[in-house]
Amino acid sequence: MAQNGTAENGVAEGIPAIAFPQPVKVQDIRHTKIFINNEWHTSSRGRTFPTFNPATGVKICDVEEADKEDVDKAVEAAKAAEQRGSPWRRMDASSRGRLLHKLADLMERDRLLLATMETMDTGKPFLQSFFIDLDGSIKTLRYYAGWADKIHGKSLPVDESFMCFTKHEPVGVCGAIIPWNFPLLMFTWKIAPALSCGNTVVIKPAEQTPLTALHVGSLIKEVGQLIKEAAAKSNLKRVTLEMGGKNPCIVFADSDLELAVEETQKGAFYNQGQCCTAASRVFVEESIYEEFVRRSVESAKKIVIGDPLDPRTSHGPQIDRQQFDKIVELIESGKKEGARLECGGAAVGEKSLFLQPTVFSRVKDHMRIAKEEIFGPVQCIFSFKSQQEAVERANSSEYGLVSAVFTRSMDRALSVSAALETGTVWVNCYNALHAQTPFGGYKMSGNGRELGEYALAEYTEVKAVTIKLSETL
Repeated sequence: MAQNGTAENGVAEGIPAIAFPQPVKVQDIRHTKIFINNEWHTSSRGRTFPTFNPATGVKICDVEEADKEDVDKAVEAAKAAEQRGSPWRRMDASSRGRLLHKLADLMERDRLLLATMETMDTGKPFLQSFFIDLDGSIKTLRYYAGWADKIHGKSLPVDESFMCFTKHEPVGVCGAIIPWNFPLLMFTWKIAPALSCGNTVVIKPAEQTPLTALHVGSLIKEVGQLIKEAAAKSNLKRVTLEMGGKNPCIVFADSDLELAVEETQKGAFYNQGQCCTAASRVFVEESIYEEFVRRSVESAKKIVIGDPLDPRTSHGPQIDRQQFDKIVELIESGKKEGARLECGGAAVGEKSLFLQPTVFSRVKDHMRIAKEEIFGPVQCIFSFKSQQEAVERANSSEYGLVSAVFTRSMDRALSVSAALETGTVWVNCYNALHAQTPFGGYKMSGNGRELGEYALAEYTEVKAVTIKLSETL
């Protein structure tokens, strides 16, 4: 695909080879069925659907499509595994932790294969799959493996002759919807804390089928874990939602300008902009605005567009035609509404799903590209005069997932981070996600938290046990 780019866009051809991990040849896709009760099943109604490589348009395989009957079967199996006296409920906490470690070991064993499949399935560059998605997934499993035998209650002082203690018990069967942009990483974000707490899980892929998640199902089969996977609606009573974002970055004049350009562009263009955390609104102080725009354009033009399986590529295709067309339509709206298209904004090749990294300057808050989640490689750069103005405009959104502040002043960093209405604030960095750190949003960006110790609360019920004591002599 590198030949579809241009020298201005930055293409993979002509760049010297570097000793990076290399994708493996996938001979065939073995795991395309529905995983229920530690076994592979065909669809109850015999239906399948195709999944395509977005970089080439070639069909990878046909995948079994679950129907209501399949989901009912998965939920019943998950319920049975939750019954007292079942092997899963009798398993001690340390053993649950060992199983999660075992799954991490198997993912490390198959890391090259999983990264290759993730790239084939989603179009993200191979090195991003290998170093970010796989690394993050393995670390998440190991983090929650460590928590399995450390989830405990408290003893509470109460009035009169009573004693009270609390217990944390699993909520039961959990339904999880994993998105198409980070299927493997989100798979582990969902199952790791749930299993650490002793729950069972029913998985629903969202839209695109995550082949890597299906392959991990085969690894779970090796572990012998009682995890249940299917694809359809779940009857959820407690809901944790991680939704979208229209995420602001505020760049002050005293910031490290080179760092701010680099980090905000990584935030805007990572995974072709198909991230809920995408840095799509960059507010830059007036005195450095023109220089920031100039450097951002130079940086965007150096991004390497090409075959996602080529380790030298850093920018792949959008996931499908529907997503591609939506992004192009929003780019056109930006031009019509008066934003200045500084670079990009066009397809790479006539029929491909590759889209140039796009930078807009002179963006105003009322424009569609300033308000709607684009979910594509589009960076919108605004200017501001005062700190108060920047914070007010940054908060003027129905979303509140993440934000970033770039400044050398720690006082300003702390002041602005306190004022921003987002679940995460990054200071002089972007997309710094860790298994130990809670992730979630304010407002329409979601409800509840994933990752860190905070996620455990989403998967447990707190039981208070109160005992009346009798005095003895």
